[in-house]
Amino acid sequence: MKSSGLAVLLTLGSLFSFAQAPKTAAKPKAVAKPAAKTSATPKTLLWEISGNGMAKPSYLFGTMHILCEADAALSENLKKIIQSSDFICFELDMDNSEETMGFMKYARMSDNQKLQDLLTEAEFARIEKYFSDNKTMLPLSMLTRFKPYFISSIISERLMDCPKKKSMEELIMTEGRKYNKEIKGIETVAYQAGLFDSIPYKKQAKDLLSYIDSIDTYKKTTLKLAEVYKKQDLSQMDSLIVKSDPGMEEYMDVLLYNRNLNWSHDIFNISQDGRQTVLFAVGAGHLAGDKGVLALLRKKGYKLKPLPN
Repeated sequence: MKSSGLAVLLTLGSLFSFAQAPKTAAKPKAVAKPAAKTSATPKTLLWEISGNGMAKPSYLFGTMHILCEADAALSENLKKIIQSSDFICFELDMDNSEETMGFMKYARMSDNQKLQDLLTEAEFARIEKYFSDNKTMLPLSMLTRFKPYFISSIISERLMDCPKKKSMEELIMTEGRKYNKEIKGIETVAYQAGLFDSIPYKKQAKDLLSYIDSIDTYKKTTLKLAEVYKKQDLSQMDSLIVKSDPGMEEYMDVLLYNRNLNWSHDIFNISQDGRQTVLFAVGAGHLAGDKGVLALLRKKGYKLKPLPN
């Protein structure tokens, strides 16, 4: 299955949801389902972190940055955790207006290149045709100086078969506002956007072209990913990332694994050495696997308890 950039969209999709997240959101319908008990990773997105010197437990929740509105909801258990937490920590501080205002400058290619410079005339014409035939959040004329993977993330938003989309971060932030919860970020917009600079722009442009040329296949992958997320099957999600993204192997450390390792250190520090209860809500693609946040925290001596969600 060819789906260039799946790892990028899963792990850096918070940039896209950050850029479009409104300041208010409708109250979601509650959904409460028990976690399945299996020998593999339990099917839940919600985990309690304790032990290893933590005075209070914190919590880890796997998000998906773009979902159909009908599929985006908070469980009663997660709502209680939001209410009881001292603050909420996303990949990015999504409540920081200063970061929001400066977001667009980080989306641009650092050397001021244009997409046309990275492709042949015929290749660029194929991208132009796609944007001409399909309605997107921004027209191609406004995107030609943007990093091509950012353009891919914009296209991905329309692949869901539903008129309205929501991000789980958006719902969590709205619920948190009911209790005046402070929002923080593990990373900054500048750092996340800078990760795109680690991958040659020419490769990004070729991947964007491949993405558009195989958009129907990619749509199926995206819909499958949403189904796996609804089933809360982190193991299958990890398999999707690793196996369905040819050509990205050499960049997985930069995009995913190094960041997971950093977060496994940061969680203790952000929670004030375990003295505060924090809800960490990050992309679900970061949680599972031998190099996922869950496994890394266990190796450090923390206890990870799956919770019904």
